[in-house]
Amino acid sequence: MKNRNILSVSVAAGLVLGASLAGAATTVTIGTVNNGDMIRMQGLSDVFEKTHPDIELEWVVLEENVLRQRLTVDIATNSGQFDVMTIGMYEAPIWGQRGWLEPIMGLPEDYDLEDIFPAVRNGLSADGKLYALPFYSESSMTFYRRDLFEQAGLTMPERPTWEQMRDFAKALHKPEQDQYGLCLRGKAGWGENMGIVTTMANSFGARWFDEDWKPEFTGDAWNNAIEFYVDVLNRYGPPGVSSNGFNESLALFNSGKCAMWVDATVAGSFVTDPKESAVADKVGFALAPKHVTEKGAGWLWSWALAIPVSSDAKDAATEFVTWATSKGYSELVAEEFGIAAMPPGNRASTYANEAYMSAAPFAQKTLESMNKANPADSTLSPSPYIGIQFVAIPEYQSIATQVGKLVSGALAGQISVDQAMKNSQSITERELKRANYY
Repeated sequence: MKNRNILSVSVAAGLVLGASLAGAATTVTIGTVNNGDMIRMQGLSDVFEKTHPDIELEWVVLEENVLRQRLTVDIATNSGQFDVMTIGMYEAPIWGQRGWLEPIMGLPEDYDLEDIFPAVRNGLSADGKLYALPFYSESSMTFYRRDLFEQAGLTMPERPTWEQMRDFAKALHKPEQDQYGLCLRGKAGWGENMGIVTTMANSFGARWFDEDWKPEFTGDAWNNAIEFYVDVLNRYGPPGVSSNGFNESLALFNSGKCAMWVDATVAGSFVTDPKESAVADKVGFALAPKHVTEKGAGWLWSWALAIPVSSDAKDAATEFVTWATSKGYSELVAEEFGIAAMPPGNRASTYANEAYMSAAPFAQKTLESMNKANPADSTLSPSPYIGIQFVAIPEYQSIATQVGKLVSGALAGQISVDQAMKNSQSITERELKRANYY
């Protein structure tokens, strides 16, 4: 009798456990960057979970350089730690071609894939297959303080030159008042300082490689660009600029400490939000600066959501990625944070929306900047690669990470610009010879 009771209890416990397992939610682990729009997405994720009670979202939110490293290691080793990865126009085609990402297929009709700008779709595709859905997309542009320009009797052109930017910075630099003439990224990273550095170098007439894939860092164009970058930031930038990436620069601008800032167009909704910015009603917008050419002066990028083949929750991950990049999600953001906060740069319908264009003073310049960006023609002299602020080859991530450290070191005074460029040349030559480019 005693044994029979134990058996009954065991059977009952097994039935309860089985029922519990049958109703367990699928966990989707999302790796994303700690930018403002992604923080908003995380904050709204309970809306998704309420309508998808069988899916539980787990967030890993990291600083950009750390995220890139974690995701690259995870995808290359097939470790399967992430079900959704926040990547961009550099990784999506390369990782897709290597068979590391699930192709995006079978989207619902109301997703309206054709509404996504062709340049964005193409940038996230390889061999005609889409490998990620854009969360937001961007170019780069100039943010400036209209009030400070008016007080100083200055006029910002539609597209300033870098020499004009230096002159403006000199006139507006008042460090004793915690006001700095120009803020730019200085933090080392292929997606941090090398984004602004490469677009600046493009405008100075530089290119990463000639048509035979020989690097050109010891040429006049690169040296002139980096000398200018180091000089203008050391004279008129904020202290500790070599540690500043996108988020640090955004915080400086929003606190009123930057007279000018050149960076991602996505910052528009944050610098004009009174809840985020102390200068929300004082911001003006212009195209990214040029020098000897406009080619490659403004970048093109999309932070997008992709599903690695190593995920064991692909169906659930697809549900989330589709939701987070949909028109419905944009409408949810508009309801919660205001229409100007809708994820920018992705959809034609966003920019056909008169209410959005009226509420977002940065929208027209964002659209214009993105339309002018051409990854297939981004350098003054012909180049063998696709990309504006990056080179779309697998070796670029490693090379540009090393070059970014050298440029940041030059900015911090740890190495001369001349030596930084010579070292960059040596590193890049070695990597491309090893990969049999020449």
